[in-house]
Amino acid sequence: MNNDRIVVGLDIGTTKICAIVGKRNEHGKINILGMGKAESYGVERGVVNNIDMTVAAIQKAVKDAELQSGITIKVVSVGIAGEHIRSAQHRGIITLEDTDREITRQDVSKLTQGMFRLATNPGDEIIHVLPQEYTVDGQHGIKEPIGMSGVRLEGNFHIVTGQSSAANNIYKCVRKAGLEVEELVLEPLASSAAVLSDEEMEAGVCLVDIGGGTTDIAIFVDRIIRHTAVIPFGGNIVTMDIHKSLHIMKHHAEELKVKYGSALASSVRDEKITMKGLKDRAPKQIDRRELSRAIQARMEEIMEFVFAEIYHSGYENQLVGGIVLTGGGAQLQHMKQLAEHVTGLDARIGLPGEHLAKGLVEEVNHAIYATSVGLVIHALDNAEEERLEVSSEVLETPQVEDKKSTNLLEGSPKVGLLEKVKSWFEGQLNGTGNYIE
Repeated sequence: MNNDRIVVGLDIGTTKICAIVGKRNEHGKINILGMGKAESYGVERGVVNNIDMTVAAIQKAVKDAELQSGITIKVVSVGIAGEHIRSAQHRGIITLEDTDREITRQDVSKLTQGMFRLATNPGDEIIHVLPQEYTVDGQHGIKEPIGMSGVRLEGNFHIVTGQSSAANNIYKCVRKAGLEVEELVLEPLASSAAVLSDEEMEAGVCLVDIGGGTTDIAIFVDRIIRHTAVIPFGGNIVTMDIHKSLHIMKHHAEELKVKYGSALASSVRDEKITMKGLKDRAPKQIDRRELSRAIQARMEEIMEFVFAEIYHSGYENQLVGGIVLTGGGAQLQHMKQLAEHVTGLDARIGLPGEHLAKGLVEEVNHAIYATSVGLVIHALDNAEEERLEVSSEVLETPQVEDKKSTNLLEGSPKVGLLEKVKSWFEGQLNGTGNYIE
């Protein structure tokens, strides 16, 4: 295990932009070396809608992380989310020419690469190709086909797509902030790496990441991702409900939600909260149960959407691990109880602390940092598997000098969205404006 690799996860969220610097120790845990965050004003529901404001926030978060860690940051792993994210199941097949040899890593990579050539909706691009299970000559349920003998190799894949323009804008913001993108990672996958245990993913579990603009869902069964979805509602819409129903300022609504709010109105005391009035006006009295009723109504709606996605996935009866809630919305009082009431499944709050060894553990061990920590874990896993992959390929095919870069965590080539966006930028920079396929 390479313990010298230092990586940076950059979470460009609707309410905050957070950069976390980390490295893995000899025990496989993450040492957090530095963290920086800034309020996000240029992102709406996970999608950049103001380049300059987003760039300024990225620069502030990264600068704070650099000062705290003593590391100069040049490359980051970035999360991508938003209501434009879609997922689907597809199946691929290849026939091996030599019937006497074993299935190699290159064969699996070729099968996976073929999935990137699937037709998508106009303006969409494939972000992730996630292998689920393989079939070799009719033998089903194979998780690792490398080394087996066979002629016909088939694979089931979970395909995640998103708008090219959304990724383009993320990439543009990072470049304008003076950084390079190492990889784009679907945010629920990153959060899953930070808060889910291997046992839960084996038993069957649904991750629910309640962010400011969206609620991201990822379902795992038998340690394989089976379903992903994005619900276009999050904590910000709860704040807007409070703002409108109680006739108070938006920043007061957010403050009340965080400090006094509950997802179950029946669980709070019947008391009055005194707020400072506007200029030359008397203080305003807010009923705490009325506040919580506004919160509960919206959170119930979000959890009903979550349950609908679970039902739509077809795995509603296989989630022995229940639901793991994370993200800023999971920090609401009694959110666990509300999730259990609406879905009928066991629930817990997911924190990234179990993966952290030392450093800024207390500062980072909160649900709102699950995605940021997960991006660090994802990047470190990717770097380790890339090192192993390169070693393996050198042994298997030493004569090959020109190999394509691969996204080794998924066993798939890094083609598609990120590479095409890079190609577009290179065309702009060299003045040709040409897009290189």
